[in-house]
Amino acid sequence: MSRNRRPGRLLRNEFMMRIGEAAAAAGMTTKTLRFYEDSGLLPAAKRSSNGYRDYHDDSVARLEFIRRGRAAGLALTQIREILSLRDAGEAPCAHVQDLLSNQLAELDHQISELMALRSIVAGLHATAASGTDASCDPEQICSYL
Repeated sequence: MSRNRRPGRLLRNEFMMRIGEAAAAAGMTTKTLRFYEDSGLLPAAKRSSNGYRDYHDDSVARLEFIRRGRAAGLALTQIREILSLRDAGEAPCAHVQDLLSNQLAELDHQISELMALRSIVAGLHATAASGTDASCDPEQICSYL
C-alpha cells in the first residue's frame, strides 16, 4: 500500500491511523506493533479521547525500519541501538554498516557449516540408498549412521 493511499483520518492537520491501520501499513500484526511499543522500540502512541491508539506516518516509517532490520537478521537490541543513535540526532549509518558487515560474516560462516553438513548427509544418504534392509546389522541400531 503506498504512503499516499493509507487508510486513516486527518486529526489536527496530521494524518493519523488506528493500530490496525498502522500495523497493516507497516506489514505486521497489531500484536507485533504492541510488542515493539511495549519494548520501547516505538514511542508510545497518542491516545484519542476514547482511548484508541493513534499513530502518525513517522511511527509507520519507524515500524517499517524495524521490520527491515529484522528481515536482515538484526536482533532487536541492535535495532534499538540504531534507533537510539537516530533519536539522539546522530547518523547511524556507519553503525548499521558495521552491523551488516558482521551479519554477512556470520551468514557466510553458517552457510559454510551447512555446506559441510550437507556433504556429510549426502554421503550417508548415498550409502543408505545403495543398501538393503537385509544389510541392516541386528547388533546395531542402524548401520547407515
